[in-house]
Parts: sequence; structure tokens; C-alpha cells
Amino acid sequence: MLRRTFLMLTTSLAMACTASQANAACSPDYSGVTLTVASQTGPYIASALKLGADEWTKKTCGKVNVVEFPWSELYPKIVTSLTGSDATFDLVSFAPAWLPDFVTYLSEMPKEMQSGKDWDDVEPAYRERLMVWEGKIYSQSMDGDVHTYTYRTDLFSDPKEKDAFKAKYGYDLAPPKTWKQYLDIAEFFQRPDKGLWGTAEAFRRGGQQFWFFFSHAAAYTNNPNYPGAMFFDPETMDAQINNPGWVKGLEEYIRASKLGPPNALNFSFGEVNAAVAGGQVAESIGWGDTGVIAADPKQSKISGKVGSAVLPGSDEIWNAKTKKWDKFPAVLPAPFMAFGGWQIAVPKVGKNQQAAWDFVKTLTSPEVSGKAAITGGTGVNPYRKSHTTNLELWSKIFSPTEAKEYLGAQADSINGKNVALDMRLPGYFSYTEVVEIELGKALAGQTTPQAALDAVAKEWNRLTDEFGRAKQLAAYRAAMGLSPKN
Repeated sequence: MLRRTFLMLTTSLAMACTASQANAACSPDYSGVTLTVASQTGPYIASALKLGADEWTKKTCGKVNVVEFPWSELYPKIVTSLTGSDATFDLVSFAPAWLPDFVTYLSEMPKEMQSGKDWDDVEPAYRERLMVWEGKIYSQSMDGDVHTYTYRTDLFSDPKEKDAFKAKYGYDLAPPKTWKQYLDIAEFFQRPDKGLWGTAEAFRRGGQQFWFFFSHAAAYTNNPNYPGAMFFDPETMDAQINNPGWVKGLEEYIRASKLGPPNALNFSFGEVNAAVAGGQVAESIGWGDTGVIAADPKQSKISGKVGSAVLPGSDEIWNAKTKKWDKFPAVLPAPFMAFGGWQIAVPKVGKNQQAAWDFVKTLTSPEVSGKAAITGGTGVNPYRKSHTTNLELWSKIFSPTEAKEYLGAQADSINGKNVALDMRLPGYFSYTEVVEIELGKALAGQTTPQAALDAVAKEWNRLTDEFGRAKQLAAYRAAMGLSPKN
């Protein structure tokens, strides 16, 4: 009996010791905690969340369940959960444009996370603008999104191509400074008989098309002489999307659609990446994923031949206040922060608040986010200073020259003096839906660019009145970094 008791005590002590050692390895210890995260269907973003989940599990012994929804369903699923005050999701990943609709239901980021080395490492464009709403932090960037330019260096450096281009257009073949040059280059390399086309962009409704159109228009509408007036007049909230700058942007976007592969009107961003990596096009615009995928020898036919640059700009920009074109002494780039990069936040009703924010810290840490950024298909682009300065990190996929160009384009775009922010408004989906409808008509030749944008402007003004003009104006000014209107 004594021997049996002794053995039981010994066994219990051993088990306790083992458990103690296991718990000691969990720092902090979230054993038994399972976090549920709402995400877009993978691989984009969902795979990045799973990468972060693996690292968080190793560190804390907690678990993360990534629930995936198609892009078209993600917003309504999150809205239903938040407004229903249920605890379905411990965390939600979303577009910055949706933050105004979500902010009432989100927890404020703990103050201790809003300082320190990792916090200062986040680029100011995200930390001070896209992560902020009415002076408070409710979300953390987990991705950096700005449109940049990608091109084939083998074509651009070919002496015969260079000579032929200069003979035809009168200037040197190089990454374009203006959209006219961009279209000239696309026209020059349009060679269907050789399986080569000029450019690739997203033109399909529901396939991120309007962001590509916005990138064209930003060059002619994001005027530093009247800041914040790209989408709406910041004094009146009158829609600006049918002014001459926007019309010019749409005209050039339509022309670009005719200089791509035969099925270009059906392209979403995924097809854009495939066309670039497949060597089908000479140039393209899009998010940083394009360059990463194109550089990956496992996914690309042009690995080692990938160049990057800031988007084209203009030396003439429409002034929404004076109703005139402002002439600038040199071409002024207006890189567009399309989408603005995925963000992650913690709903107020979540039962695991502390654990959820700890997961955010791991997911967005320089180490984990850096690994995601260099992995093609995660959808994660640079948003930290360390992402664009760590050449060693990027040497895993790029040559030194390619890495320098790629990181330079990312950093120069994010920190550009005239960088254009995406629209963030309550009811964002309603505003962009009408854009997509009219873009489809214009791309199909069913209406003129001016008529299409007049229809958008009319509906935007109606929506603004329906949502409440004063409320929308306050939100728009906040999103554009302008002070509240007295």
C-alpha cells in the first residue's frame, strides 16, 4: 500500500514537472486558447495569417483557426458578426476603406503596443494615417499596398529594341515618367504574332479593376495645391470623379485595355500576375506581389529579368478648386496607395482580447511579416522600414539589382511627397459598386468616358446625401488627413 502510494506520488510529481516545463516553453502561455480569424479566401492574406498562426502557436501554445471567405462575401460576413454582437471572430482582417463602418465595434489597440522599436518601424503612411481613425488606433497594418510599375529588363536593355523605340517615338526606352510614355511602350511591344503584348492590368468587374483606374487618374487629380480633393471636394463633399482629370485617366485606362492580351477584359489581379510571370507582357502596374512572383524561378519565366519603378505621373494636374489645370515645372509622380494594405483588428465582443492582440504582435513583427513579404502568393507587401532596407532578406528571390529597384520603388512610392491615399468612407462598397458598373460600360464601348463618370458622380452625390453629407464630409476629411471643418 505504501509502495503504491509512493509510486502514485512520484508519477504525479513527474507529470506536474512535465506540465510546468511545457508551460514554461509557452511565452506567454495561451494553452487551451483558440483564436478565430476572418480572412479572404487564400492564398492571398489567408496564407500570411496561417504563417503567423504557426509562429504564434510555437511561441504561446495557443491555436489559431483561419476562416476564409471569398472577397465578395468577406465584408458582409464581418458586418453581420460585428453588428450582431456575437463572438464568432476574435480577429478580423479587412481593407482600410472598411474601417469607418467597423470602428464602432472594434477594440482600441493597447497603448503598450503603440510605442517601441517595432512600432516605429512601421512606415508613417500606415502608422500615422491608415491605422488612425479620429485620433485613435483600432487596427494594425499587416500588409502594405501601393501600386508600382513592373517591366521586363531583358526587353528594355536590348540594343535593337532601344534603337527601334527611339526611332519611332523620339526618346529613350526606359521606365515611363508619364502615362503617355507608358502607353507608347505598351503600343511598341504589342506583338500578338510573337506571343507578346504591351501591358496587363485588372479590367474585370469584381477583379480589383477600379483601383487600377484610380491609379491612372491619381496622376491628374491628386493636386498638392488643393490637397484631399481627388475623390470629393473637401469643402462641400461634391463628387469630383467626373472632372477633366478623371476623364483623362479613364481614357488612358481604356486605351491600356486594348494593349493587353486578347482576354484582358477578363483579367483580375491574379491574371495580371500570371501574364507578367509568364513573359506575356512587356510592362504592368499593380501591387508588389507582381514583382515577387515574377522574380520567383518556381513561378516565373522571366526570373532575373524583373525591373521596378514608381508609377508614371504628370506635369499637369486638375485643380478642383479653380476648375483649371495646374502646370508644374516637372513631372510630379502621384503613386496611389490602392486598397492601402490589409489590416487586422480585434472586435470588442471577442472573449480572448489579450491573446488576440498578442497574435497581432507576432503576425506583424518584423521577422514574421518579413518572411511573408518575400513569399509570393501571401499578398503581403512591404509596410515596415525594415522591409525595404533589408537587402539580405530580399536577396533570397531577387538579384541585387532587382532588389534595389524593387525596394526603391516601394519606399519611394510609400514616402512620395504627392502619394495619393485611397478613399475611406462609410458605405465604401456602395460608392465603388457604381464605379464598377460604369467602368464595365465604358470598357465595352457602350458609353463615353465622360458619360460614364457623369453617371458615377450623380450616384455618388445621391449616396452622400443618403448617408448624411455632413457625416460623410467629416469622415472624408479625416481619411485624407485634413483637419475637421469648422
